Amino acid sequence: MLQNPIIDVIIPAYNEVKSIPKVIAEIPDRVRHIVVANNNSSDRTGEVAVQAGAVVVFEPQKGYGKACLTAMDWIKNQEIQPDIVVFLDGDYSDFPEEMNDLISPIIDQKADMVIGSRALGNRESGSMTFPQVFGNWLATTLMKYIQGARYSDLGPFRAIRWENLLLLNMLDQNFGWTIEMQIKAHKAGLRYLEVPVNYRKRIGVSKVSGTVKGVFGAGYKIILTIFKYW
Repeated sequence: MLQNPIIDVIIPAYNEVKSIPKVIAEIPDRVRHIVVANNNSSDRTGEVAVQAGAVVVFEPQKGYGKACLTAMDWIKNQEIQPDIVVFLDGDYSDFPEEMNDLISPIIDQKADMVIGSRALGNRESGSMTFPQVFGNWLATTLMKYIQGARYSDLGPFRAIRWENLLLLNMLDQNFGWTIEMQIKAHKAGLRYLEVPVNYRKRIGVSKVSGTVKGVFGAGYKIILTIFKYW
């Protein structure tokens, strides 16, 4: 068992001024740093996140993965490195208080990475569009038959040992971030598992599922990433 693990949280955020304070407020107290990667927001997301108690790093180049990488760079520069890093979205669709369910298997040394699966949990009606649900099913099915990886979701709410995350050498700067991590974890032989998480309608409009361009762009990148690591 990991004794008194140091836990940091990374939240990529683009124009989440209404939701980010709620997300930060519900993160368990055991977390050391909450690092919000302000992904060139045009609103007061960064300012409000600081007021809520987070560390804010600024990333002018838009992209989910790019924001996550910038937050990771900030953590790398800290004198004391974390044991576990948790990722979640800044739109309040995840339930931050469920974080303990994700980190417990890692603390108990039963897993190196834990994915919060919306497919196994309860989803509020309307919280995921049909393209999202179908896209998750298609991606996880392809991963199963092409890579032999067994996942039910590409959920953004996830926890991973920091040392393992660094070894994965994450590269994707946008929509392929989550699936790259899952494929690389499988190929590296990491112990991974999924736990059910609940999911609700996000605050505001999704930058991915809220537009036709976003849906097709994300879908294309996810499928491309699967075959890239074949």
